[in-house]
Amino acid sequence: MRRRMYKVFAMWNFDKEEQWLNEMAAQGLSLVNVAPFRYDFEETDMGAYQVRLEMLADLPSNPKSQNYIRFLEETGVEHIGTIFRWVYFRKGTEEAPFDLFSDIESRIAHLNRMLVIPLVLGISNVTSAFSWIERYHRYGYRISELWVIIAILTTALMLLYGFIRIWHKKRQLQKERVLHE
Repeated sequence: MRRRMYKVFAMWNFDKEEQWLNEMAAQGLSLVNVAPFRYDFEETDMGAYQVRLEMLADLPSNPKSQNYIRFLEETGVEHIGTIFRWVYFRKGTEEAPFDLFSDIESRIAHLNRMLVIPLVLGISNVTSAFSWIERYHRYGYRISELWVIIAILTTALMLLYGFIRIWHKKRQLQKERVLHE
């Protein structure tokens, strides 16, 4: 039997999303399909699968990304689906533990790929807000424009928060790397 659930995770909470998907698998609901904010599960044995998420360096349609996905499939990993550059994998728990990142460097590289998105979107939102503020002052004070400015700045602040969260995770890994050296 299949179940569909809707849930929202910010990109900087990918580890919480992965944890939730693995908790669902532990309860006997294994991920079989994904779409933005939507997860499809099927009933399986409890704990039959482990789920991992990764942000690809390139779009999933890129030959490098397709080769990477094929390589993982050859090792027994099942490709569940993709959302933009995020890719969802699952693997049976009867085999060795399933981890996409073999070392600290690969985890840091993954976080670096993630850092670009909130940075670029945040800068574009701040730039857009300044444009709206200039328009607001030049053409008169309309309440609708004020609400647009507030919405854009709120979005920029959320993206800044996400950037800081990812950057903090990266800094922790860098400190851990220094300890191991």
